[in-house]
Amino acid sequence: MHVTYVVRFQVQPDKLERFLTLLNGVLDAMRNEPEFHEAVLHRDPDSPCRLMLYETWESHEDASDEQIHRPYRRAYHEALADLLVRPREVTEWRTMRADLAKRHDTPPLQSRCAKEPAGVHA
Repeated sequence: MHVTYVVRFQVQPDKLERFLTLLNGVLDAMRNEPEFHEAVLHRDPDSPCRLMLYETWESHEDASDEQIHRPYRRAYHEALADLLVRPREVTEWRTMRADLAKRHDTPPLQSRCAKEPAGVHA
């Protein structure tokens, strides 16, 4: 059964850039894990140093026994005490239902690019 972890962070304002650098490294690495499903990072619009991450894995056993101990997480875990106002809050959730938007009305990227005026580049 899939498991989702909701993690809340209150980052020290002067350490936000360092925190995000470390977290982005972890997120980039875990994307390649076979048991990984998704991760989404959110920011509180009223408090830019208050963040919420949810990450979904294939199973609790894999996430707790294997993933949490990956070497790419070491620097991040070691730095948390210095970067956060208080310890992160982690809660575990089990999927009951998932509703995903269907985006059939969006043309393929190639089609959209073909309609752009000449000279426009990303």
